[in-house]
Amino acid sequence: MNWDALRLSLLVTAVATALMVAVGLPLSLLLARRRFRGQTLVETLVTLPLVLPPTVVGYYLLVLLGRNGPLVRWFDVQVLFTWLAAALASAVVGLPLLVQAARAAFAGVDRSLENAARTLGSSELEVFWRVTLPLARRGILAGLVMASARALGEFGATLMVAGSIPGRTQTLPLAIYDAVQSRDYAQANLLVAVTTALALLSLWAVRCVEASRDPAQRGG
Repeated sequence: MNWDALRLSLLVTAVATALMVAVGLPLSLLLARRRFRGQTLVETLVTLPLVLPPTVVGYYLLVLLGRNGPLVRWFDVQVLFTWLAAALASAVVGLPLLVQAARAAFAGVDRSLENAARTLGSSELEVFWRVTLPLARRGILAGLVMASARALGEFGATLMVAGSIPGRTQTLPLAIYDAVQSRDYAQANLLVAVTTALALLSLWAVRCVEASRDPAQRGG
């Protein structure tokens, strides 16, 4: 069993998920509640990674993170061919799934409940944490699981910006590819089983959490 690939995949997915939450939730709330010039362009750019081939997304990231990109030129930060580059690539491809689900969830929140909280003296931040976020949690959680699963399974963009360096940047999908290329089918089968089990456990855990919060679903 390639434990390094498993450990790295979990690390990359965790960091990518944190990045998606940090960027995706504020963006989803903005798109759901505000109308502004250029909104259609922002929505299109956010959704674009869903329809572009992963290698194209990877190429854009390669240009952005490369020697002539803003991270190197302006901040002197080099992340290419590191696990951080893999996390960034995974976050970019998973972000549209979170934004779409969270935006719909925020749009479905009853605004009168938020207004009631404001009349009782709650600040905007308190309204968000105590009213908006709990009411939108189902859609956000569903989008987060799908986005995290997409991040866990990312291959093409990760390969472009991080490579497949064993122990350093080789995630489970890359390890599976290498195992098949070297005809180590026993290793490939094991890695595929582990990846599938992780995805199934994630979905099952979310279902259990949602069922425990909704008594009407406990009999399902």
